Amino acid sequence: MSEAVLNVRDLHKSYQQGGNSLRVLRGLNLEVMRGERVAIIGLSGSGKTTLLHLLGGLDTPDQGTVLVNGRNIHDLDEKSVCRLRNHSLGFVYQFHHLLGEFSALENTAMPLLIRGVAAEPAYSSAEEMLSRVGLIDRQSHRPGQLSGGERQRVAIARALVTLPDCVLADEPTGNLDEETAAQVDELMISLSKELAISFVVVTHNLTLASQMDRICRLHNGQLE
Repeated sequence: MSEAVLNVRDLHKSYQQGGNSLRVLRGLNLEVMRGERVAIIGLSGSGKTTLLHLLGGLDTPDQGTVLVNGRNIHDLDEKSVCRLRNHSLGFVYQFHHLLGEFSALENTAMPLLIRGVAAEPAYSSAEEMLSRVGLIDRQSHRPGQLSGGERQRVAIARALVTLPDCVLADEPTGNLDEETAAQVDELMISLSKELAISFVVVTHNLTLASQMDRICRLHNGQLE
């Protein structure tokens, strides 16, 4: 039987807005198996990004559990959360969030260097991942010298270089033109299959969503 890398049970989240409590998530449940690709769609403001932040330990729920490889990420201290995030999760955002003063190679190696991996194996792994995303010949370029599609491919390489169990992606191609977005989407899916890494992708792009194993719609604080 396949193993669950993410297991979410009875997740609740509210925010205070102008003196009123805005309920965003209402007893949400989700299970993501190893190597599975899940798309989460829904209207703007429905809580999709909030859900990703809770899955990644970047925000705290009012109630409920988020298990990453069987460990409740919200029961851990900050140091343990950072360690779990670095080893088990990768993140891709709509904006690449690359560090402008560093090269593509250095940006890609950063999660391994933060983990404490020695420079030589960290850069070797980064080179291999840049090769997988077709950017080995651009490894010495800084983000300002790369196109939008290339920057996003570096961001994907950075998310995958640690070989995480799951990548959380928030509109990963939302800032790209249609042709480039399709190329990056294809790259993410092929690497997910090749490396057996799960993806949870928040998107308004129904073409991308249709290529996932499963589509979940976030509506009234729950997934359908």
